[in-house]
Amino acid sequence: QVQLVESGGDSVQAGGSLKLSCAASRYSYGIRCMGWFRQASGKAREGLAAIDIETGSTYYADSVKGRFTISLDNDKKTLYLQMEDLKPEDTATYSCAADLAFSRLCSPSTWSLGGNFWGQGTQVAVSS
Repeated sequence: QVQLVESGGDSVQAGGSLKLSCAASRYSYGIRCMGWFRQASGKAREGLAAIDIETGSTYYADSVKGRFTISLDNDKKTLYLQMEDLKPEDTATYSCAADLAFSRLCSPSTWSLGGNFWGQGTQVAVSS
């Protein structure tokens, strides 16, 4: 089973940048897609971006398109989320997810619903 560990969360001022990392250990054969999600206090989980490891296809939520960039270092088995021009409404716990081929995480229409494997999350706080 894949284990995912996020890092890079911090407190920043509005307009700042952060780069989150998600390291996959015990990398299971068959993992095809990975993604970033966030959940703010009192709100539902939101899908931010996902990537197909094999094709490199990426999917983004409209709310972060143009500000956030998902990328993957396959050699390091690490997923990244580069976040620019952060806003107070970006304050949340950020988590990464992974799943197998043909899962909902790998579909352009359902990726935002999540995956079967999750990390514990890393906290991002943006102050105005």
